[in-house]
Amino acid sequence: MSAQQDWPVAIIGSGNIGTDLMIKVLRGEGPLVMGAMVGIDPNSDGLGRARKMGVPTTADGIDGLLAMPEFANIKLVFDATSAGAHRANWRKLEHTGVRVLDLTPAAAGPLCIPVVNIDDHIDAPNLNMVTCGGQATVPIVAAVGELGFVSYAEIVSSISSSSAGPGTRANIDEFTETTAAALRTVGGAERSRAVMILNPAVPPIMMRNTIYCLVDGQPDHGAIEQSIEAMVNKVQGYVPGYRLKQRVQFETFTGENPLFIPETGKFIGTRVTVLLEVVGAADYLPAYAGNLDIMTSAAKTTAERIAHHASRAAGALR
Repeated sequence: MSAQQDWPVAIIGSGNIGTDLMIKVLRGEGPLVMGAMVGIDPNSDGLGRARKMGVPTTADGIDGLLAMPEFANIKLVFDATSAGAHRANWRKLEHTGVRVLDLTPAAAGPLCIPVVNIDDHIDAPNLNMVTCGGQATVPIVAAVGELGFVSYAEIVSSISSSSAGPGTRANIDEFTETTAAALRTVGGAERSRAVMILNPAVPPIMMRNTIYCLVDGQPDHGAIEQSIEAMVNKVQGYVPGYRLKQRVQFETFTGENPLFIPETGKFIGTRVTVLLEVVGAADYLPAYAGNLDIMTSAAKTTAERIAHHASRAAGALR
């Protein structure tokens, strides 16, 4: 690959998410190449691995990155810190012209689920990758919404406690808020709710997601199931361990047998229930960390799309 095709990236955050993402970039076939790994703990495993792999590092956070000579070549920065840290980092990166992909639930920029709306935000300077729960469930809600009006969507994401680092634990509230927002703004649901569960079971469980959609009227159940299966296949293009645990379930509510909802009253229509499992690629943490894998895989895929888009645009200007 020529230097003109390379797309140097930096990762801020040397915890579980940042380290897994770094390994994915290093093992990838391009166009992304590691330009810098940034942390605040010089003894972190992520920075240690980066140094062994020949990646330039700094333990001085965002200020250290901006001071690195390598920063002059950086095209895109992945922020894998926390929601609060991202807001501070973005204030310092905003005027540099470097693209930013935010892997925290800060939601400072447009919410992005690559299989649903990447083309809508391909030029956004700061793109938010929502959450692991959002990356797993919003595509399903969007698939259901293609065949009917989703008046309500509720998701429950259960992940192994062993896969949740300090950043994830510090951002539980932001996780639920940002995921619920993505179910509406990206998934198309009128109302939404998100729940996250940290499961302490030993041995650790795989990531599990339950999605409930209330669809007005009497939609075609077979068509909805086909739409969901097609969406699962799309996500599997970058997250091979993403899969349905069983067939899609449908429950119909009629005027004679309505579903009572405290907030809105009687519901007449169809409840669609989807059960998903995400098995991780085990690039860094074991396979139970599917929540880690779907987040970093979505971010890497999005960055690759941005790089290809930018290269095409640059070629058109020549």
